[in-house]
Amino acid sequence: MSNTRSNLADLTYFLSIARHRSFRIAGLELGVSASALSHALKGLEARLGVRLLNRTNRSVTLTAAGEELRDEITEPFGRIDQAVEGLNRYRDAPTGRVRLNVVAEAAALLLAPVLPIFAERYPDIEVDIAARDQMVDVIEGGYDAGIRHGGTVPEDMVAQRLSADLRWVIAGSPAYLEKFGTPETPDDLQQHQCLAVRLGDDRIYRWEFEGPQGEFALSVPSKIIVDEGRAMLAMALAGTGLMFGLAPTFAPFVGRGELRLVLDDYSTMGPGYHIYYSSRRQVPTGLRLLIDLVREIRPLGL
Repeated sequence: MSNTRSNLADLTYFLSIARHRSFRIAGLELGVSASALSHALKGLEARLGVRLLNRTNRSVTLTAAGEELRDEITEPFGRIDQAVEGLNRYRDAPTGRVRLNVVAEAAALLLAPVLPIFAERYPDIEVDIAARDQMVDVIEGGYDAGIRHGGTVPEDMVAQRLSADLRWVIAGSPAYLEKFGTPETPDDLQQHQCLAVRLGDDRIYRWEFEGPQGEFALSVPSKIIVDEGRAMLAMALAGTGLMFGLAPTFAPFVGRGELRLVLDDYSTMGPGYHIYYSSRRQVPTGLRLLIDLVREIRPLGL
């Protein structure tokens, strides 16, 4: 019997490794160290008498036997996961773990106002958030879902809107504006110091505006380039240069007089935040409850 229990646990590990082709990512999904997974898989292969994985320093691939085993057990193990998840309907308090990959500003603007209430309502659900501006494959990364701006959600995912569309503006510190003046038109930015954003594909982001002739984008002069919003905000507050960003991010600093908005008449709207997840997997109870709460509280409108 103990051998059967070991096989069931190790087969679960095998499926996660087969899905992600990575011991590290599978370990993140399962909450198990990569070395423990490697040990478990070696034990499973020894008991079965066949090699399931080819391992190198750079890659993990399935052998023919591994592919056959994966194909045979994926569906039954999926039904087991669904059955266990379904038991949440009978619990006094739902349990589980939700792993999210979230653009950094969404973590601050969208999730931070909601999570105190979520933690109080559902104390047995663990929420694991990776707040990163770089785009990742959430399925390959072992995440249950991702949160990104609407226009960047992969097309093969189920997506739900979590916020209203968002206004993009330009802000600078009073000290910077007193020293360098206030731009009156987007063309005036050519005489200013602007903080540039490096995108995940290494391009420099062009600032977007809306004028009498419609929307347009400009490359602005930038001697300082940053790929992380919180660092850029600290630089703007210190008077390093003008920053392009979301109005809700700047709002508390504008309210305290630490930043001022410029070129407000040229500000533009962009897609709101959406949560997205695979259509091929059952939505975990914790993820469904978190989505419902964000849509109930609406920290950024809806």
